[in-house]
Parts: sequence; C-alpha cells; structure tokens
Amino acid sequence: MATTAFATADGRRSAAAPSLRDRLARVWRADGAGYLFLAPWLIGFLGLTLGPTIASLYLSFTDYDLLTPPRWSGLNNFEFALFNDTRLHNALSVTFRYVLWSVPLKLAVALILAMVLDRAVRGVAVYRAIFYLPSLLGASVAIAVLWRQLFGAEGLINQLLFVTTGFVGPSWVTHPDYALWTLIILAIWQFGSPMIIFLAGLRQIPQDLYEAASMDGARPLRQFFKITLPLLAPVVFFNLVLQTIEAFKAFTQAYIVSGGTGGPVDSTMFYTLYLYLEAFANFRMGYASALAWILLVIIGIFTAIAFLTSRYWVYYEDEGR
Repeated sequence: MATTAFATADGRRSAAAPSLRDRLARVWRADGAGYLFLAPWLIGFLGLTLGPTIASLYLSFTDYDLLTPPRWSGLNNFEFALFNDTRLHNALSVTFRYVLWSVPLKLAVALILAMVLDRAVRGVAVYRAIFYLPSLLGASVAIAVLWRQLFGAEGLINQLLFVTTGFVGPSWVTHPDYALWTLIILAIWQFGSPMIIFLAGLRQIPQDLYEAASMDGARPLRQFFKITLPLLAPVVFFNLVLQTIEAFKAFTQAYIVSGGTGGPVDSTMFYTLYLYLEAFANFRMGYASALAWILLVIIGIFTAIAFLTSRYWVYYEDEGR
C-alpha cells in the first residue's frame, strides 16, 4: 500500500495516513458489492428523480416551449399563475372540491368495510381480496373508459334508473353539474388500500376493552366513538395524509372521462390535467414547471396543516394521553 512520509519534530520520518486512492480501494474491497447492488437505484434516482427535479426548478423561471432554448423570465410564471390565470384558479377550485369530498367519503367507506371484514366469517380472506381489487384497477385507463360508458347518456346507470324508477337521466359525464361527482364516486370506489390499512389497525386494538365496555353497558355505537376511533386515530391520520396527496395528484380519471379537455365547461379540469395541457398541448413547459412547484407547495401546506392539527385529535398510546 502506497503511503507518504513526513518528518516529525525530532527529525525522524514517520509514515502518514494512506493516500486517497488507497482509502477508496479499501472501501471498495469492503463494500464494493453493496454499491454494485445499489447502482441501479442510484442511477434511477439521479437520472429520473433528482436530475429532472432540478431541471424543473430551473425551467420554472424560464420561458420554454420545448422547441427553442429556455429564456430566463424570473418570477413571471409564478406571478401569472397566482394573479392572472383564471383557468388555473378554476382548476384549483375543482381540485379542492374533489379532495374535500372524495377523501373523507373514501375513508368513511373504507373504515366501515374494514369493520365489517374484521370478523371471523367463513371466506373472509376472499372478501378482503375482492374489496381490495378496485384499488388495483381504479386508476387504470380501462376502468376510466368503463366509467365513462357507465355514466354516459345510454350507459348502465341510466338504464337501471329508467327500469327501476322511470327516470330518464342525463349524460352524467358531460353535464357540468354532475361530471365532477362521477369522478368523486370513482375515487370512493377505490377504497381498497385504506381499507386494508384500517383492517390492520383494528387488529391491534385489544378485545379486552370491548369486553369491559360491554359489561359496563356501552352499546356498539358508543364503543366505536370511545374505543375504536380514538385508538385508530394514528391510522386515520396516516390514511388521511396519504389519500389527500393521492387526490391532489389524480390525473388519469379526469383525462379519460373528460376526453382530455377537462370538460364540460372545465368542470373536471383537475390541476394536474391543466398542468399537462399547458406542457404538452400548449408547449409552455416553463409555465408547466412553475405549476408543478406550486402544486408541491400546496400539498406541503395541506400536509403541514394535518400534522399541526394532529396533536389535538390523534391518540398515541405511548404518550399516555
């Protein structure tokens, strides 16, 4: 091993620490195999995540149309988005309504079904798999196309309404008053993932608490609000944050159901869909990059609010509260 020598205070020569090359060689011999296994992830992270993120941040301050070199424009993209882009403001309104309705309703349905499946019923494993299936398929293009057909003017929903009640329904996906609700229903239908998480949380609640409450005369509804919900609060919080982020990122459903236009009358113009149209339909890539960073800030604000308010309603057993 190559080393360098230096003179001590009394004139004697002493071996210095190994050179940088020797230290790197030693590290490679000890951990080289680990770095080789990590290489695919590192390459993907640097090339597909970190690199594009930095590029997007730079492009958000430029005027870039994919065809000509980016031109620095400072904060113009952000100023236009915040103060002048009325279509963006409508997209924000649509997205907020979608999030505020779909997330609580999805969590409520998921919790109810988790409590139903948290029973020693024959074949319950099969039921759990069936109920989880919508979460695997719901975000796919095929399901979005099917949803558009179901809620169309001559779709199955209108046929059932006519047969059962004689009511002739409109084309729900092309009516400004109802189009967004078809997407909210689709989001609620994808309850499988939070349901499984709720089910895991319910399994952690001691049954002794329910037995003691029953002996004291507490009815099931009181047990739910006094035992189940408080002890399940950390799981509710986790699902709330996760599903809120997913709702803000919803894209495929709105794109397919609206035909890629956000219609009718921009009633299904999600923020992500508007970002996509600005980037790949209008070729305003710089402005789209700014929109992406604004969305990141919005999601960060909602997540921060959830964490700040969690201290008032989330119960952790180890805190002794």
